[in-house]
Amino acid sequence: MTGSTPAPFTAADYRARMDRAARAAADAGLAGLLVAPGPDLVWLTGYAPTAITERLTVLVVAPGRSPVLVVPTLEAPDAAKAAGADALTLRDWTDGKDPYAATAALLDATGRFGISDNAWSMHLLGLQKTLPDTTYASLTDALPMLRAVKDKAELDLMAAAGAAADAAYEEIRKVPFAGRRESDVGADLADLLRQFGHSQVDFTIVASGPNGANPHHEVGERVIQQGDMIVLDFGGLKDGYGSDTSRTVHVGEPTDEEQRVHDLVREAQEAGVRAVRPGVACQEVDRAARAVIDSAGYGPYFIHRTGHGIGVTTHEPPYMIEGEEQPLVPGMCFSVEPGIYLPGRFGVRIEDIVTVTEDGGRRLNNTAREMALVD
Repeated sequence: MTGSTPAPFTAADYRARMDRAARAAADAGLAGLLVAPGPDLVWLTGYAPTAITERLTVLVVAPGRSPVLVVPTLEAPDAAKAAGADALTLRDWTDGKDPYAATAALLDATGRFGISDNAWSMHLLGLQKTLPDTTYASLTDALPMLRAVKDKAELDLMAAAGAAADAAYEEIRKVPFAGRRESDVGADLADLLRQFGHSQVDFTIVASGPNGANPHHEVGERVIQQGDMIVLDFGGLKDGYGSDTSRTVHVGEPTDEEQRVHDLVREAQEAGVRAVRPGVACQEVDRAARAVIDSAGYGPYFIHRTGHGIGVTTHEPPYMIEGEEQPLVPGMCFSVEPGIYLPGRFGVRIEDIVTVTEDGGRRLNNTAREMALVD
């Protein structure tokens, strides 16, 4: 049920990514990038340390220079096995030596650098102490679109992750809901995601009845009841790339109001997807979905952005929100997930991952968006 194993990325793939990152740094006026362990390092090199500790590990990418990965000596053998290792130079440092001095030798002493958002403050402060005339900007601020545009291989992995999440949804509709705790259904969802190939489950929101009015309720011990509306939102990583989808189901027949609100959210979600095309600003996707909900009088109950980027993490730039003027580019992947949340009563959210194509957008989730009835 997990599908075929995708071809691994090669050193050439990682070399192209590091070259792209160096060009992006130059275009942004940066002297280079300092990439700490985390999703950026995995994306650029294929290296994920088995443990992230106080010992400095950092990839230095600079325009016109070969990339260098600074690692503790005891971790160098593992780093040398990374898929992208042949596209960079390893420089190790031993305990008792100064890793900041070793790194400083690779840097412009007066340069401005982009640095991973998840870099430890002790490492940033150590570099600043060694090179007091350097300055730094977070990668999200300096290069928010670094990972945003996916190539064909990445898009194939994104599509496979979406299909796996869809398969999990089709199966979860078959399990009993009424009389069981939200946490029980959430555990079922997590098991299904793994069954269909996910190596990492990031979230399984099962928000029943009044809990559905909290967009990030996740799961609790509430016992699901006949007549409950239930928001299901779940996802994680499959072969290193993210899934994230939401559907709202109902135990038994819905009321007229519940059906009306669900239909409205479905219309808003459709409007958001229709707005996707190259060159359109991200905020236009938010505006398109929000206009439908606003015009029906439910605007105050749509309390979050319409979407977020997704790739090697389940939340990353770009964001579909008012004020985000970043143009959509073919290969970008993001969620379109409007919702209505009525405090103390119920909530509705419908979400698909969409990728920008040459002439529009393509959904990576394809399960029915009509309200499903469950037992």
